[in-house]
Amino acid sequence: MVGPYRDLFSLPGVKGFVITGFIGRMPMSMLGIGVVLLISALTGSYATAGAISATVSVAFAVAGPLSGRLVDMFGQTRVLIPLVLLHGAALVALMLLAGNGAPVWTLFVAGAVAGAAATSLGSMVRARWTYLFSGSARLHTAFSFESVADEVIFVSGPTIVTALATMVSPYAGLLLAVVLAVGGTVAFALQRRTAPPVVRTGRRHQGTPILIPGIALLSAVFLAMGAVFGSVDLITVAFAEDHGVKSAAGPLLGAFAGGSLVAGLWYGARAWKISLHTRFRRGLAVFAAGLTPIVLIDNVIAMGVTLFVAGLAISPTIITGYALVERLVPTHLLTEGMSWISTSVGFGVAIGAWAGGRLTDLFGASNAYAFSLLSGLLAVGIALGGSALLRVPETTVRPAAHPTGDQGS
Repeated sequence: MVGPYRDLFSLPGVKGFVITGFIGRMPMSMLGIGVVLLISALTGSYATAGAISATVSVAFAVAGPLSGRLVDMFGQTRVLIPLVLLHGAALVALMLLAGNGAPVWTLFVAGAVAGAAATSLGSMVRARWTYLFSGSARLHTAFSFESVADEVIFVSGPTIVTALATMVSPYAGLLLAVVLAVGGTVAFALQRRTAPPVVRTGRRHQGTPILIPGIALLSAVFLAMGAVFGSVDLITVAFAEDHGVKSAAGPLLGAFAGGSLVAGLWYGARAWKISLHTRFRRGLAVFAAGLTPIVLIDNVIAMGVTLFVAGLAISPTIITGYALVERLVPTHLLTEGMSWISTSVGFGVAIGAWAGGRLTDLFGASNAYAFSLLSGLLAVGIALGGSALLRVPETTVRPAAHPTGDQGS
């Protein structure tokens, strides 16, 4: 299983952007909970903390495709550095305003700026892999590697932030997120050798990838999947608390991500002959089937096993989704196209968290899981209904790149 992943790092410059890209996107799993922990500690209001955290998330989701388009137009280096510096400054302002008892509306403004200036670094990393390996079987392995990296981030990030905020200082977790985001992203942007060059064409940047029917369909599917993620995260905390073991919420959610991590490693190490759109539909079907038992379980250990099994389909589905985007979107709009996936998941997570919280309050955690299941079934239904839009060539005509010099912006 290790061999295919080792081969990814044979090209010069790959290790540099992989390491800096991992560091720079660590905060994507730290930012939301870091804001909640800081604001709730300073204001005593979870409602205010949750609203500001949601503002950050929504601002990021709205601005994501725009930052992706800017990168396609001007290159990663010229866009990422000013954006991440603005992002870091806005988060520092948020901490200072909250610490000095500033009016609540100023916290929302700072949160909105921080979210809008946050970059979808995962899309930027995948764009680099696409530039290097487009038309090669190694692109499948590269996307699998990135999905596994994302799962590692989502397992470790919240734990680190929570420990720092509760054991060191309410500011510590969010401050670490700022340092990692700014330092990692700037270092990543300066890796010019592997940066995709700006594509100069006569029709450059006309239109938007979301108007491509297949991309619109994928965005709808990932919106529904995001609703699963957001609702499961929130409902599982309430489920563990209802069973008298609130501390088990972390391991339960870790099982969900752990299943995805294991499946991602396995999936990326295999050479697949089944078409992309067939793999995508089957992955979603397995995901929905794995979620089915959660509405019937009333035991913490059994829930952990079920979430692990359901998580097995997450990485393969996301990996295939990004591969479909790479086939569907013109080269000069690739980063923006990939950003729409992140945006859709982000909006879905926000919807799922809101709906999961409301339904948990009204009907209890176990019953609220029905929303997660229905969201998974909706994702399957959308994919099946628009399956014809996802039929793409299994190889692309773009040659793999071999960077030997400065290819960046």
